[in-house]
Amino acid sequence: MSHKSWRDALAAYASPATLALLLLGFAAGLPYMLVFSTLSVWLREAGIARETIGYASLIGLAYAFKWMWAPLLDQWRLPLLGRLGRRRSWLLLSQVLVALGLAGMALCDPQNSLPWLIALAVLVAFASATQDIAVDAYRLEIAEGTRQAALAASYMAGYRVSALLATAGALYFADWFGSTSGLYKASAWGSTYLVFALLMLPGLTTTLLMREPAVPQQTQQEAARFSFNHQMLSILVLIVLMVSVPATFTQLYSSDILLVLQGRMGVVELIGEDRAFLRFLLYLILTTLCLSAMGRRSLAPVLTPISDFIQRYRWQALLLLGLIATYRLSDTVLGVMANVFYIDQGFSKEQIASVSKLFGLIMTLLGAGFGGLLIVRFGILPILFIGGVASAATNLLFLMLTSMGANLEMLVVTISCDNFSSGLATSAFVAYLSSLTSLKFSATQYALLSSIMLLLPRLIGGYSGVLVEKHGYGEFFLFTALLGVPTLLLILWQSRQQPLAPESSEDGDAVTERT
Repeated sequence: MSHKSWRDALAAYASPATLALLLLGFAAGLPYMLVFSTLSVWLREAGIARETIGYASLIGLAYAFKWMWAPLLDQWRLPLLGRLGRRRSWLLLSQVLVALGLAGMALCDPQNSLPWLIALAVLVAFASATQDIAVDAYRLEIAEGTRQAALAASYMAGYRVSALLATAGALYFADWFGSTSGLYKASAWGSTYLVFALLMLPGLTTTLLMREPAVPQQTQQEAARFSFNHQMLSILVLIVLMVSVPATFTQLYSSDILLVLQGRMGVVELIGEDRAFLRFLLYLILTTLCLSAMGRRSLAPVLTPISDFIQRYRWQALLLLGLIATYRLSDTVLGVMANVFYIDQGFSKEQIASVSKLFGLIMTLLGAGFGGLLIVRFGILPILFIGGVASAATNLLFLMLTSMGANLEMLVVTISCDNFSSGLATSAFVAYLSSLTSLKFSATQYALLSSIMLLLPRLIGGYSGVLVEKHGYGEFFLFTALLGVPTLLLILWQSRQQPLAPESSEDGDAVTERT
């Protein structure tokens, strides 16, 4: 692979697409934080119970399952707005809904109209997740693979700045408008959310002014295969399948079927008296219907992008998915306990906020920008490997900090290296995911791959507190560093396979290459 010059690398940041991604990233970061951390502060200040606030956090499921309706953005053209183009029309719709939803939330007082406030927050979350899908698809289609890291770094810069504004900035605005921890004022929070509704205007303007990516002929043919009704049916069947499969096992476990197998209960008695067993039968029937030939046909709009990925990479697909699932393990699992560790070490909240949040943000953005330059200069895989090594190795700095107490200088060094490596690794990883997706299913495949990226780290991260309690911070940080080793081996394996050329699908269609 021929390397480009540093001038070419810097030129990757001097395109209109880079500015567009910066402003779209700003629009994406606002609603995400406003329906999570900031909303929880508003609800608590209004005197809402902690249990209710906990339930309200389930709004975040919209982001976890956004891949379910991503095929709509690939395969269905919006009426009227569709004249703007496939990507810009969905972006405009989602951004308008976010702005209207935030403005609606501004009119609600959780003390008097909590259901309406939560309903509007759900609307904002779904519209925001849809915006994320559309932005990722736009980024994938607007530039080739080596420029994806620069675009991702620009997007990350806008996203992180707006996320900081929507958290710390929102709390400042609410306080400035007159609502404090000792004196709750609903109008102050309403004014704050109205300000952020207006801050969606730069993103809306960008969507109207930026150019629409060209639609490949294969994508147009793929979009014509499924009607809107078929696509909506596939989403419905997928939701039923995702609910019925785990429910089938949980209801079977809760039933008394073991007593029947032991001869202590009859089958008639089981069916007549055991409601858990009856629910098991119901969920089993639903699962069977979804997996039948008719059910699989109805799932075609969702399954087609998945089968396309498997057909292109064949046996290598499993190893690629393994790399994707493990790449962010080291820093994500550590990140769950990072703030707890800072407090246990004796750092003040002011030190944590200034060093970890503000200074850490700057280092993350510098790392992402530098990663974009390196990828244009040297290619994706070498920088992906360096990012993986750095993400795992910087965890050892936390190990060193455990024996140094509240050493502010070491905290600055640790967070500087950790956040810089995280930004570099993120930009490399986004470019890598982008290189794996097909332009025929850019929205759906990227949404799926990015969801796989977070699944395993989130699951293991849920046990991070147990690991710290049982083994202490030192062994925990060493463990998180070792979690990066499998990823490095998989990257080395893929580097031996380069160039990784996806195999064509069975119908003989050529796959558009971006690397």
